[in-house]
Amino acid sequence: MTGGPAPLVLVEGLTVAYRGVRVVDDVSFSIDAGGSYGLVGESGSGKSTAAGSLTASLGVDAEVRAGRLEVDGADVTALRGERLRRFRRDVVAVVHQEPGLALNPTMTVGRQVAEVLRATGSGRAEAERATVEAFTRVGLPAPETIGVRYPHELSGGQQQRVAIAMALVARPRLLVLDEPTTGLDATVEAGIMALIDELRAELGFATLLISHNLPLVAAHCDRVGVLRHGALVEEGSAARVLTAPKDPYTVRLVEALPDITVGKPADGAAAGPSGPAGQGADPAVLVEVRGLRKEYDGRAALDGVDLDLRRGEVLGVVGESGSGKTTFGRALAGLVRYDGTIDLRSDGEQHTPPVQVVFQNADASLNPRRTVRQVLGRAIRLLGGDGTAEHLAARVGLGQDVLDRRPAQLSGGQKQRVAIARAFAGPVPLVVCDEPTSALDVSVQARILDLVLDLQRTTGTTCVFISHDLAVVRRVADRIAVFEGGRLVDLAPAERVFDDGTHPRTRALVAAAQDLRRRAGLTGRLATS
Repeated sequence: MTGGPAPLVLVEGLTVAYRGVRVVDDVSFSIDAGGSYGLVGESGSGKSTAAGSLTASLGVDAEVRAGRLEVDGADVTALRGERLRRFRRDVVAVVHQEPGLALNPTMTVGRQVAEVLRATGSGRAEAERATVEAFTRVGLPAPETIGVRYPHELSGGQQQRVAIAMALVARPRLLVLDEPTTGLDATVEAGIMALIDELRAELGFATLLISHNLPLVAAHCDRVGVLRHGALVEEGSAARVLTAPKDPYTVRLVEALPDITVGKPADGAAAGPSGPAGQGADPAVLVEVRGLRKEYDGRAALDGVDLDLRRGEVLGVVGESGSGKTTFGRALAGLVRYDGTIDLRSDGEQHTPPVQVVFQNADASLNPRRTVRQVLGRAIRLLGGDGTAEHLAARVGLGQDVLDRRPAQLSGGQKQRVAIARAFAGPVPLVVCDEPTSALDVSVQARILDLVLDLQRTTGTTCVFISHDLAVVRRVADRIAVFEGGRLVDLAPAERVFDDGTHPRTRALVAAAQDLRRRAGLTGRLATS
């Protein structure tokens, strides 16, 4: 390190333990001013803990030891009181994965961003002007007026853009991005990361990017560290580590990536027509949607959607955040009121069959007081299943030892398996999967996708699979529906969408996803033996 400027971030021999159990073990890395570093690894590998040590936010239970732990010349381990408050205000900023938890639900989003600016010395008028400018730069719609909304009035992707705007207006020396694009589609993700790269070059701050999105890390980081069980098993340039990995664990991570060039394995599922069938009594149609409309505060979240869902198919639903994807899924599940008609049929009868939903955040959808055995047993009874909790757990790859645990004692992947098992616990005609794998690392994601496909094939259940990850959608979908501004703008077999999208929004989404992988050098599987 002699002969040049000192790194802005310097970590040497970092070890973090909770009650004697090491979660980060002798980790060392550095980030230059204006540089970017990516940390990848499976859930529980220590990524967020390592980042938390740099922002002094691990809490009193954490035992942090390091040879050196410095950010912009400050010894983080020695910060206390007013020095620590100034450090968190002026030196570091964090964008978390869950913006709904990071934003104050009782304050408008404009006031929250302006409050950051006021804390750094801006006057009221200047803060209001800079807030609108920040909203414009992160691509929020109607930036002049969106600031009067509260977080719950925004989509998940819009909430994330507000959180990113809050971090950027603070002009930190270190910006920690902890899964910052989980809720964003490919085009918005590309715009946000391009903005961060531009400001990093302009202002000279460093970024630490924590993500399970390997193409994102490869495309936007200079160097990458791979964590496993708290230890750094591989480190080097992003181009080398993620395209020619040396450690077997890194190889497995890269090989678990869904290949955007490969579609769903042939399984005889009904592909359906390329547009609304309009066939009323067609026995192959399970769900007929006509004139579906939903408004929030005078704004159309769904605007005249017509669609037929066929029995046994998987319909992928894609589009920008705020395009209406989740509202469409919630309408199918009866979770929101709407105008128009949704006719769900069961064996030709006109009563409404049960619809199950697998949400992105299993933590929020599982009862924290019930054991896995109780959750699955209740689902079997309610859905008319004929198995047992033990059999259902085994079917989704859960060991019998988890049956008497509660959700807090499970990993993210295990929680999502419980949520999926619950949805398929009985003969359910329709399951809506709303971003079920976006919060999972790539190896767990691959196993969950295989699980969903296997259950869908064996039960004949129709699935609506909502995701912003086009590689994931291509892996599972027979047809793909593309939403923009609440409207259904494209609907076609998956192969046609990727090879010859008819709508400009479709082409933009596919191009953004493909461009990210080209930039990352991850166009397909590893070409290694």
